[in-house]
Amino acid sequence: MDISDTLPAPANNNNVFCPPEARRYVLVSAILASSMGFIDGSVVSLAMPVIRADLGASLVDAQWISNGYMLFLSALVLLGGAAGDVFGVRNIFATGIVLFMITSAACALAVDAEMLIIMRAAQGIGAALMVPGSLALIAKSYPNATRGKAIGQWAAFSSLTTAMGPFVGGMVLSFGAEWMWRLIFAINVPIGLVALTMLLKKVPQDRPSSKRRLDLVGAILATAGLGLMAWGLTAFGLPAEDRSVSPWAWIALGAVIFAGFIIWEKWARAPMVKLELFASRAFTGANLYTLILFFAFNAVLFFLPMTVVSGWGAREWEASLLFLPLSLFIAGLSSYSGRLSDAIGPRWPLTTGAAIVGISYVGLALTMPLMMLWQVTFPILLLKGLGMAIVVSPVSAAVMRATPEEDTGLASGINNALARAAGLMAVASLGAVAGVVFANTVGTAAPGAEFGAFVAAPLDAGAEALRVAATNSAFTAIAAISAAMCFVAAAVAWVTQPSWKRKEKA
Repeated sequence: MDISDTLPAPANNNNVFCPPEARRYVLVSAILASSMGFIDGSVVSLAMPVIRADLGASLVDAQWISNGYMLFLSALVLLGGAAGDVFGVRNIFATGIVLFMITSAACALAVDAEMLIIMRAAQGIGAALMVPGSLALIAKSYPNATRGKAIGQWAAFSSLTTAMGPFVGGMVLSFGAEWMWRLIFAINVPIGLVALTMLLKKVPQDRPSSKRRLDLVGAILATAGLGLMAWGLTAFGLPAEDRSVSPWAWIALGAVIFAGFIIWEKWARAPMVKLELFASRAFTGANLYTLILFFAFNAVLFFLPMTVVSGWGAREWEASLLFLPLSLFIAGLSSYSGRLSDAIGPRWPLTTGAAIVGISYVGLALTMPLMMLWQVTFPILLLKGLGMAIVVSPVSAAVMRATPEEDTGLASGINNALARAAGLMAVASLGAVAGVVFANTVGTAAPGAEFGAFVAAPLDAGAEALRVAATNSAFTAIAAISAAMCFVAAAVAWVTQPSWKRKEKA
């Protein structure tokens, strides 16, 4: 997903608080801070095998090293945006940077998987304050005449750093000692200090633009509901003797609490989510499309690096290059796909893009046993990059087009939160699928082996071959499910999104 499509739309006003000489510091601090938040997820998935080896983490631990972060970010990102309106964008943005830095340092010093999971969850809270603030601060600092250029520069540089982050991280992991994974968290501290220093010394404080209450009850209900459902899905991957409560019980409890969140949002005085927006078929369809497509997208994004590093023996820097087609295609084609959506409507771009991604995932599922990273897997991922580049701008445009002008920022935030919640559920549920498929394939022939992890002790040739085959089978299941989800998303887009002839739109 393009970085500029993940945050609320800026307000359309010309009242700025920041003098011209300070605006460049706003821009640089926003680029640095937002890059920290976006890089973290992709680099952590690359580092997961070595993290597991160093900390003795299980597959469930690995899922929650990712999910702890995604849970709080997805549940609280709307609250973080609203907090900027209530307490001032600069204050909340700076608070988010401080919390993100502190928790990043704690992640780097983690002594076991439990500590890393807790710190990643706290890091997600920092990101929920920091990520919405980056674009909001630019929007409030620049006048209408130069705001578009500033946002474009922010998006371009943030996209560049986000694309380069996994490669640099992969190089460090490939050629460093086992403990070097800690640097992917520690590097956030000096970056955050630079951003924070510029922000506090060079940028004046803005005035709050709203006096409304924050929806703390809604935030608690959303976090608890999503968290319990995600834990229930993860628990399917645990051995039966390790389950004190049925996974279905956790899922049911989470669903009840999340239903309570929806009821609360309907009657709350200052809700995080404006449920009236979902009365629009196009708005509901675009968000359902986002939820389904990004479930599939995040599943492959998380589990593919683990597969090729732990199963195929690829180096982390090689696995990092698998992210490159996605970044290049999105950077090169998003503007064109956005203009195409404006010309013919979002139905065709969203349907076609999701179908192309689905075809690429079918290709991954069929070719896993070949284990041909550059000859087969990389070209297939070029197709995925093309499909996602067709999608990212039109899906944001579809959400905006189906929303009243005064609610565009909220609508964009809802779409962003759903994309992240989709990733949370994908890692939770498909991690359990991967674990079950792996265990059923390998049986007892490869003791100590687990999907996505290095084995602690060398296996004999037969057991090692079976471990690799089980890894491929597990990811094949993930890719096949993800492909089906993409085709469902394409159908949702076709049924719910409008289309028009070029001459009619003109």
